[in-house]
Amino acid sequence: MQPDAHHATPPDLNSPNQVQELLQANEELKVLNAKLSATQDKLVQSEKLASIGQLAAGVAHEINNPIGYIFSNFGTLEGYLAQLFQMLAAYEAAEPLLTNTPEGKLLRQIRHEIDLDYLKEDIPNLMKESREGISRVRKIVSDLKDFSRVGSSQEWVWANLHKGIDSTLNIVNNEIKYKAEVERHYGELPDVECLPSEINQVIMNLLINAAQAIHVSKGVIKVRTGTASEAGIEQVWIEIEDNGAGIPPEHISRIFDPFFTTKPVGKGTGLGLSLSYGIVQKHAGHIDVTSQPGQGTCFRITLPVHHEATEVTP
Repeated sequence: MQPDAHHATPPDLNSPNQVQELLQANEELKVLNAKLSATQDKLVQSEKLASIGQLAAGVAHEINNPIGYIFSNFGTLEGYLAQLFQMLAAYEAAEPLLTNTPEGKLLRQIRHEIDLDYLKEDIPNLMKESREGISRVRKIVSDLKDFSRVGSSQEWVWANLHKGIDSTLNIVNNEIKYKAEVERHYGELPDVECLPSEINQVIMNLLINAAQAIHVSKGVIKVRTGTASEAGIEQVWIEIEDNGAGIPPEHISRIFDPFFTTKPVGKGTGLGLSLSYGIVQKHAGHIDVTSQPGQGTCFRITLPVHHEATEVTP
């Protein structure tokens, strides 16, 4: 009987060479499976971030219109109040002429009941604070649009990195302000050809990590920028340094691995730095870290100014 050509010869488990080959093949499959799983999770995370960016852009757009109405109407209201205060001053000047008349007594009673002097002092303060509040909301909406890059279709564009950093700092202000002061030491940077929303995402990840690493009452996060040149390639760099807990030496080599985190269970996915590493690599740059336990950590992002349309292997 002829052997069935469709059935492979079973491995000889008594042969050391074949057993070794099986073990090696099994290890290779494990490695490939782990890489596939990590790539899939990165893609899922990237899609989530893209969805969040689209949502943020939509929210910013929807808020921008009513804020515009409010800001415009607020200016008109300030003009009306100025006219009312002018009329009120004229009434006050005429009030002595009504002394010992029923009208004069009524005016004095109303002035006392509403505490007119306090209102004249407090209303301008309220208007000033309200205008500042509306201006802050407009700034947040503007930064949200810059952060999510409204209208961006993942096109490489020339961007001002300082503007992106400032927008991102404003977005994550609530995460940082109770933990650290932010010091900005900006150098002279040229515009950089990049995917701005993705670079903003990297900056946000590093800033949040820096804030979460600080356990003292009030820490410091330093953001520095500058230019460099490697092998004749014009580059820019961004450093984010904190004075937090630092990273143990045995963890430094693993911090960019998918799912690796030193945070408590439920506090981190371990994908933030891994995703950031992939984004920087996509930009043909590199991200480096130095850390001293108990003293703090410094991440340095280096990016080429010009984008070369080449495929970068993740």
